[in-house]
Amino acid sequence: MSNTIQSIRKPSKAMVNGFDPTRIDELPDEIQKNIRRRDQSLGPGYRLFYDTPLEVLRGEGVKLFDRDGNEYLDVYNNVPSVGHCHPKVIAAVHEQMQTLNTNTRYVQESILDYSEDLLSTFPAELGHVMFTCTGSEANDLAMRVAKYATGNQGIIVTSGAYHGLTAEVASFSPSLGIGVPLGANVRVIDAPDALRYSSDQRSLEDHLRNQVRAAIADLHRHGIGLAAFIADSIFSSDGVFAGPAGFLRPIIEEVHAAGGLYIADEVQPGFGRTGQEWWGFQRHGIVPDIVTIGKPMGNGIPVAAAIFKPELLVEFGRNIRYFNTFGGNSVAVAAAQAVLDVIREESLIDNALKVGEQIITGLEDLAQDLDQVAEVRGSGFFIGVDLVTDRSSLTPDGDAAAGIVNALREDRILISACGAQGNVLKLRPPMPFSSNDADRLLDGIGRAFKRLR
Repeated sequence: MSNTIQSIRKPSKAMVNGFDPTRIDELPDEIQKNIRRRDQSLGPGYRLFYDTPLEVLRGEGVKLFDRDGNEYLDVYNNVPSVGHCHPKVIAAVHEQMQTLNTNTRYVQESILDYSEDLLSTFPAELGHVMFTCTGSEANDLAMRVAKYATGNQGIIVTSGAYHGLTAEVASFSPSLGIGVPLGANVRVIDAPDALRYSSDQRSLEDHLRNQVRAAIADLHRHGIGLAAFIADSIFSSDGVFAGPAGFLRPIIEEVHAAGGLYIADEVQPGFGRTGQEWWGFQRHGIVPDIVTIGKPMGNGIPVAAAIFKPELLVEFGRNIRYFNTFGGNSVAVAAAQAVLDVIREESLIDNALKVGEQIITGLEDLAQDLDQVAEVRGSGFFIGVDLVTDRSSLTPDGDAAAGIVNALREDRILISACGAQGNVLKLRPPMPFSSNDADRLLDGIGRAFKRLR
């Protein structure tokens, strides 16, 4: 039996794991009709997943269901962090909608209770929270405060970073591609890829330190001081890099030495997803100056926030008028409080650690005889499988990843891919994902590997 994976289809250049619209005539009539309606109404800016796009009508827990009632195992959606349509979140939103939904310009005990509860999950140094509706807005606000506090404009990000869709945030989101130019004040460093850039933790840390120093020097060479380094603490779009834990320490040291701030983007790794702490940055033993959160915060209800060291907001709050009309509205806060409650009541952080380890171990076993699986990495319910043409060259193989993603979709298991070449399988299920769900996932990946040998 061959020990290599044969490719099925090259991933879309427009979006990793994207549907190729030139193939619409190959699809069943009913889904063709709806895709054409979608294009007519929504325009060309939107994208669909998979070679055969999926229409979903219902969700429950870690499952999605299509028009015919077929069940799909969701190993991709981190937004419904406590599971699709969680009864406690539904009840909290329903009750609040019947009572009041207004903004933060009124004194409301619910937002005070939630803010205190949320802040209790962070290190004591992070003491103020400001609410927005989206993670993009949270990152926009965080960078606005960083620039105001430092008096500088320079930004450092990793090469495959994604931080949001506002004009400002898109300017430091390299993963959006060449059609979205980076700002002249933005510098890019390598992702923390221990497989390719180091032989041990020390050499990885040295590599990252040198990269940050060079970026800071180049900013200064062009008359631009450093405002902030911003990183998604699990480096999701870069290809999922979780370890060795601690590699962020030299970065924050260099950033602070240059007078800049460290912003931890926790939109994806936050709320216990990494299975060890509430927040991804905590695994690395650092305390950021600003943290941003979103998506999973309200289990899909639009709510997000930025959390600050209080000293950063003294002058900003005194001199800058900031108001987000429905950031932190009554209904969104009810959903967010329910999410915190469910994470604790159902021990979902412990579940992420335990079941995540089961998945990682199972994937490592499946990959033993596959020369194109370079590495299985991750923490908790954020796992990446790095596919290459062969282990000796470590050349990324996006074709193999696209083939596996689509083979699993046909097996009614939903995952995606990430990384600069779309070569890293990305596993990121809702937090109630069980041991039995993990077994089903591993069986499916085993079948996909066999089909693609």
